[in-house]
Amino acid sequence: MPRNDQSRPPARLAALDGLRLVAALAVAVYHYAVAWRLDGVSPPQHFLPTASRVAVYGFLGVELFFLISGFVICMSCWGRPLGAYFTSRVSRLYPAYWACLAITVAVVLLLPVTGGVPVEGLPDWAGIAVNATMLQQPMGVPSVDTVYWTLFVELRFYLLFAVVVWTGLTYRRAVLFCAVWLTLAVLAPAWALPVVTLVVVPEYAPYFVAGIAMYLIHRFGATPLLYGIVGMSWLVSLDRVADRMAAVHAGFPVPAWPGYLVVTASFAVILAVALGWTDRIRWGWLTVAGAVTYPFYLLHQRVGFSAIRYGHYGTGLPMWVLIALTLVLVAALAWLVHRYVERPLMPLLRDGLRRSIAAANAAEPALEPGRPRRDVAPRPADHRPASVRPPAQRPARDPGAPRPRTPAGAPERHGSDARVS
Repeated sequence: MPRNDQSRPPARLAALDGLRLVAALAVAVYHYAVAWRLDGVSPPQHFLPTASRVAVYGFLGVELFFLISGFVICMSCWGRPLGAYFTSRVSRLYPAYWACLAITVAVVLLLPVTGGVPVEGLPDWAGIAVNATMLQQPMGVPSVDTVYWTLFVELRFYLLFAVVVWTGLTYRRAVLFCAVWLTLAVLAPAWALPVVTLVVVPEYAPYFVAGIAMYLIHRFGATPLLYGIVGMSWLVSLDRVADRMAAVHAGFPVPAWPGYLVVTASFAVILAVALGWTDRIRWGWLTVAGAVTYPFYLLHQRVGFSAIRYGHYGTGLPMWVLIALTLVLVAALAWLVHRYVERPLMPLLRDGLRRSIAAANAAEPALEPGRPRRDVAPRPADHRPASVRPPAQRPARDPGAPRPRTPAGAPERHGSDARVS
């Protein structure tokens, strides 16, 4: 019988926090070592010519982010209603995003970078206001920072998964969601329908699907069905990453096979977490690192480019030293955003949204007296003798789910509020 997911406070998986940090650093080093080039030099020369040959694969840290997101979102919303899912996502994403958006605008205005970096100028003030909604991409407005493109991918995943949460998240429904979404992701490129492509996100759907399936492995134990979903997602992702590798313009040949290895390693390490092989990793600093990863990712590119530009031409420090110092600088800014923006504003925003939802639910029956609420099905009267009635409080169990995995001698784990960027 499944354990009661609401009987204990949520727990974090420190290994996922550490992997999130690895992914963020990989993307940042890619931008600093590969996307940044010397001005006025033809052909373009990278500041770290040798390291850039390896760092170029750091952009695949985004794929690792999406794998983690599928795992953690499924874990964090298990047993929660749609309102709680909505408030947790909004309160997690927007406070840090607004702070990082303001910091980035200020840095670009005060320390502009115009050469050597593939970034455009800021949009106008109306465009910056649209950026605050996180919906600038579908509205055709340029992003303040090009790394924001991943946020729209995440938002589409959240909206798709909200359908499962709305119907009631169970093992069967999660598996069905994975199967349907992966099938549509495979077929969407052949259909070439813009609306379907927009909704299905065929380039990145395999990573989210695999993350969900691996959380089910973590929660219920491995089965051939779940291994099959992970394996199919991995195969589809290899095809997708080939297109990603072909689109890289690094100024030098970029072989595709290391990209396949990076993606395969990403699948393998999340599967190791799902199977419990990393349960002994409980270093406290990883929790802090995981918490600052989201603002670090949002700040690292344009703020980092400005720091490198003015540091290089103003100090003459070796480039590897300057990049290391820039990583430390951005990490410090990210911690400040987490400590003084996220931590105080997240609970305020979450509580405000909860009160609004509670008020709307409370007002619904008052608007139409005598009509039953749509979200509560009436229970028929049970006229059987009390001696043959089933216990009133017997927990329901998803008939299609295997029993949750509980290692011998280990406390039961359950849904977590681990954060995703």
